[in-house]
Amino acid sequence: MANNNDKKVLNVPALRFPEFSGEWKKCKVSDLLDFYSTNSLSWEQLEYDTNAMMNLHYGLIHVGLPTMVDLAKDKLPNIKEDNMPTNFELCKEGDVAFADASEDTNEVAKTIEFYNLAEKNVVCGLHTIHGRDNKHKTVVGFKGYTFSSTVFHNQIRRIAQGTKIYSISTKNFSECYIGLPSKPEQTKIATLLRLIDERVATQNKIIEKLQSLIKGITILLTTKGEPNTTIAQCLECHSSTLQEREVSHSGLYKVFGANGLLGYTDMPQMNGDSILIIKDGSGVGTVSYAQGDFSIIGTLNYLTALSNYDVRYLYFVLSVFNFQSYKTGMAIPHIYFKDYGNAKIYCPPLSEQKRIANVLGKLESKLFLEQNILVSFNLQKQYLLHQMFI
Repeated sequence: MANNNDKKVLNVPALRFPEFSGEWKKCKVSDLLDFYSTNSLSWEQLEYDTNAMMNLHYGLIHVGLPTMVDLAKDKLPNIKEDNMPTNFELCKEGDVAFADASEDTNEVAKTIEFYNLAEKNVVCGLHTIHGRDNKHKTVVGFKGYTFSSTVFHNQIRRIAQGTKIYSISTKNFSECYIGLPSKPEQTKIATLLRLIDERVATQNKIIEKLQSLIKGITILLTTKGEPNTTIAQCLECHSSTLQEREVSHSGLYKVFGANGLLGYTDMPQMNGDSILIIKDGSGVGTVSYAQGDFSIIGTLNYLTALSNYDVRYLYFVLSVFNFQSYKTGMAIPHIYFKDYGNAKIYCPPLSEQKRIANVLGKLESKLFLEQNILVSFNLQKQYLLHQMFI
């Protein structure tokens, strides 16, 4: 790919395939797209796996669908009987749909493009904006990526309205512009990004299969004998009073929260291998493993192994342990060590614990490797979305 590092301001992207030259055309989005009315069907009016008309709910744009929707592979819900809208516009291949609202300005106007409808009838639904290039200025596949580009979303962030919920309307598209290269260049850009998306999808499947394998083997190896030891006999529970506001963006030692690394501090709470467990909130009972010097905030406990027990083995035991019967609280669920600590688990001799932990640890290392590969692909895509559009 060729770089445009000239100091002159040109209507060309910073990163470009070398066989293309000439400036791109700037196009107002409202001049490119015609917009069609959408319905307001809720999830309760939709269902999966019927032959009825399909409906795109905005939640699926935010989570669940790739940028290029291929209905030969991707799933959309169907409209339940007696809920069919009276006025609607069927989607065509190359149509785009924007999510018109989000709590996050980065997610407002998140876009999908219908790459392949697989001869299925689809309409756009609740909180979506349905657009179509009736002037045929773009190729199928290009719009979804140009509307996902950094430069386009920077424009959206400036005009999105709201305080807690940010939203846009079709009127806002008169204030937004995209760059249009020749159709051959559009095709090459779209093809590259679609191939990356397909590789990301494949990588996600690899990770899901590996996670399932690890869980199955963990259950097999850690429950092959009769439960003979309570959790409290092999683990000691430690709490923390550290609050999130006390965590810094820099420091000598890591601080973990419910979602992983939260920040840093200059005074560690723990030095050594430990099991971190979320003790309250939506992720209650989720465990992770920490090594070396670290701290945690108050939504977690850390568990350390007593003598003659391997902390790594116990980590794998708790990763498949069912905490459901030990949860308390309605709005915010909690678990307490004094309760689940009385549960019995299978603990073989220490040498066997170490052997099992070693086997499972190697599988987990493979999982971490595959997850890092996924991160690399996503970073590559974000870089291209930042550099290849104007």
